[in-house]
Amino acid sequence: MTGRWNWLTRGIVAFVVVYALGVLALMWWWSDEPPHFDVSAAAHARAAAKHEPVVTGSVTTSAWMTTAETLLDKRGGYLSNDKFPPGVLMDDLPNWEFGVLTATRDLAREMRNKFARSQSQSEEDTDLKEADPLFSSPSDRWLLPSSENQYRKAIAHVDGYFERLGKNDPNGAQFYARADNLADYLDLVSNRLGSLSQRLSASVGQLRLEGDAPVDATAPPAPQGQQVVRTPWTKIDDIFYESRGYSWALLEQLQAFEADFAPILERKGAMVSLKQIIRELQEAQKPVHSPIILNGSPFGFFANHSLVMANYISRANAAVIDLRELLKRG
Repeated sequence: MTGRWNWLTRGIVAFVVVYALGVLALMWWWSDEPPHFDVSAAAHARAAAKHEPVVTGSVTTSAWMTTAETLLDKRGGYLSNDKFPPGVLMDDLPNWEFGVLTATRDLAREMRNKFARSQSQSEEDTDLKEADPLFSSPSDRWLLPSSENQYRKAIAHVDGYFERLGKNDPNGAQFYARADNLADYLDLVSNRLGSLSQRLSASVGQLRLEGDAPVDATAPPAPQGQQVVRTPWTKIDDIFYESRGYSWALLEQLQAFEADFAPILERKGAMVSLKQIIRELQEAQKPVHSPIILNGSPFGFFANHSLVMANYISRANAAVIDLRELLKRG
């Protein structure tokens, strides 16, 4: 009897060890961020499969879909709503996914409200009207309908818009590559980048002044004070990877805009500004060779990955502001 229990104990220990090693191996395998894709090649391949031409808006719509598909079909699939190992033990890639999802939702809203409508009184596109709320579904839902199910439904509606767009029907799907539409979207992008830059910089603590000037000129000024804002050490890598995910998706979108908005960008003399944003975002996507996200002091011995990312994000944001101003000029 004692020998049987010894074998049973050894079997349980061996199973636990093998299971733990398997979980660690999957965590390592799934932790790689997906590579970037060629937005023009993806659009032409998608259009060829549907026997449709590539028209204005095709590259942007295709990049939007491919980004969302990558979110769901990368190594390990979609992890943000996992409830079992190894997905539940990983937090870096789910934060990366949230960054990608933020950019995807932003474009969904702008496609529905701006890019696909000639004016504010125009009727919404039927497929985009369905896709927008589906992309806005909670990112961590695992019960039916799960997050993945909702996002795949959204992609199917965007695919329907893409197919109708290629038919070039005056009464069908439309994409209005106008300067004001792009400028409005860049205004939202600038707000996102500015927020990420501040959150990244807070990894070492920031001294911020409190108290703003009152709206009423006759009112006394608000009292001013100081507040030190510092990111908890447990959240530093979360913000870092969220920034990586957002900039990954934004880079694909801007490269698509470079193709679809080329005539207006050339006419406004704004193509160089767009290429500068793309360059800064490409620098922000360089591989991370450290096994952990370091948080050294600004001029200390160890690196601070958050400050490096904040630098690229801030420079990209400055270029976004310049591009937006160029597009608003007559």
